[in-house]
Amino acid sequence: MEVAGSVFHIWVVFAFIVVAIIFFANERIELEISSIGIIAGLLLLFHFYPVLDASGKNLLTAQDILAGIADPALITVLALLVVGQGIVRTGALEQPIRRLVALRRHHPVLAIAVVLSTVLLISAFMNNTPVVVIFIPLMTALAERLHRSTSTLMIPLSYASILGGMTTLIGSSTNLLVMAAAVQAGQPQITFFEFTVPGAVLAVVGLLYALIIIPRILPDRASMKGEVMDVSGKQFIVQMEVAPDSPLVGEQAVAGQFPSLRNITIRFIQRGEHILLPPFDGLTLKPADAVVFAGTRKSITEAFADNPQILQGFLEPDSPDMDSASELKSVQDQTLAEAVVAPASRMIGRALYQISFHYRTRCVVVGIQRRSRMIRTSRMTDIRLEAGDVLLLLGKRSDIMRLRNNPDVLLLEWSARELPATALAWRARVIFGAVVVLAATGVLPIVVAAVCGATAMVVSGCLNVYQASRSIDRRILLLIGAALGLGAAMQATGGASYLAHAVLSVMMGAGPAVILSAFFLLVAIFTNILSNNATAVLFTPIGISIAHELGIDPMIFAYTVIFAANCSFATPIGYQTNLLVMGPGHYKFSDYFRAGAPLVLLLWIIFSVFAPIYYGLM
Repeated sequence: MEVAGSVFHIWVVFAFIVVAIIFFANERIELEISSIGIIAGLLLLFHFYPVLDASGKNLLTAQDILAGIADPALITVLALLVVGQGIVRTGALEQPIRRLVALRRHHPVLAIAVVLSTVLLISAFMNNTPVVVIFIPLMTALAERLHRSTSTLMIPLSYASILGGMTTLIGSSTNLLVMAAAVQAGQPQITFFEFTVPGAVLAVVGLLYALIIIPRILPDRASMKGEVMDVSGKQFIVQMEVAPDSPLVGEQAVAGQFPSLRNITIRFIQRGEHILLPPFDGLTLKPADAVVFAGTRKSITEAFADNPQILQGFLEPDSPDMDSASELKSVQDQTLAEAVVAPASRMIGRALYQISFHYRTRCVVVGIQRRSRMIRTSRMTDIRLEAGDVLLLLGKRSDIMRLRNNPDVLLLEWSARELPATALAWRARVIFGAVVVLAATGVLPIVVAAVCGATAMVVSGCLNVYQASRSIDRRILLLIGAALGLGAAMQATGGASYLAHAVLSVMMGAGPAVILSAFFLLVAIFTNILSNNATAVLFTPIGISIAHELGIDPMIFAYTVIFAANCSFATPIGYQTNLLVMGPGHYKFSDYFRAGAPLVLLLWIIFSVFAPIYYGLM
């Protein structure tokens, strides 16, 4: 009866795994519902049909199944997401990226290699999703400079971030989850650089493939450019008064441009009753100057982010005694959004100074965009609004969101973005650097360093509580919790050992190197069908059981899971960064298979040759 019961438990767990794979892969049911349904099913199953040992002890309690949700590795992943969001929110990577932009002017081909290498390096130490988000505009600019289609560069960008993630423990959530599953199976914790050497070998080979081969095999979809209209390049008319304490005071134009207003076209400057027209060479800005300029949303955002004090001319203090420090804090909490003047709006035919927009909404109109034609007028405040005009608005997020109920404007909610708090970028860099150094040197356990880093991001003001909580993806939390619950069930019921025996019986007579190679390929295939995180958690106990059967170090198979589960190159659903670049690159599903399948096979061959030598399995 005891053996029959064990067999029953094993096959029911396998059934759960098959159902989980089906639901996770097709996503017809929301990932959160699928995950929590699997957890609930496991709790019910092992409550009514517990796994008991010879002494009657329950080997898989509800606490064991739910332990994954509170696992230190999962907490580390979530904390690192908060730390990464602090880097993005403060624009801490903006200055290094601008230096790369300067490099492309003289050596554009070299710039691509430098950019992808930089992405690989950064992704070794922070979540790669925000890294790809930051670098997508840069790769678009490089594509234009080289007169290439973006389709030749976006997939290499995603792949470089994935390759970088397989070199250190915090490079990818996959790595941390393998460590969690290994510890759950009785193995020691993985240290920060424990698998960096083989990971770096695979990453360098993969990067060379991405640089040399992928641009030659991907289709050039430049012809699709016209089909996808990018409205972000259209310009807003902005009028800004130079405040007495503005950093613009005393700034002199160089080659017709003011350094703080780069990539912006100055239409004219009104000084008292006089209109100053371009060129502005040698002109110095003074307090109370009204600067009227045209700029894209991106260039306007960059100007405000670099010099938050510029916004003082747009914001009105809540009270007369508001000091400059609190006013600056309000600037850093501001959100930029776009809204369209609605048909039959009461604002149509009226100028900005006539509608009291700030008084009624607590939001400020920063710029106006008219899609039908370029606005040509003396001042932005003199423009009479028309239906369909796009207003660039500045305000607190709560005030911006309240415009959803305003009948005079149609809020474009997707456009709402907080201004980067670049004044706090140095704090974010220090916190991030401290997390990496403390974790890498072993001064603090990685979970302690990550949680302290996330806390420091909030306490230091780099993020508020809302922004920090928004960076935590509940899908990751529930998916990983479900996967770790399935892993615990496989371990307790003997399912992992059963599969290990099955694999070894199929490959009877093969040496450890051959079995390791076949295991890598199996995991790499599943990671492109299932999510990389679920694959990592499910295959780690199987790999450890195989290693025990072979009598070799189980951690070799754990590292193999890390490398193979990160080979999510052949499908867009394999990794989130693949989905991020799908739109900008105008890709089809087949493009990922065309570029990624050969890369998976290449890394499998390199691993099959290098790993047995490196780990002494020959």
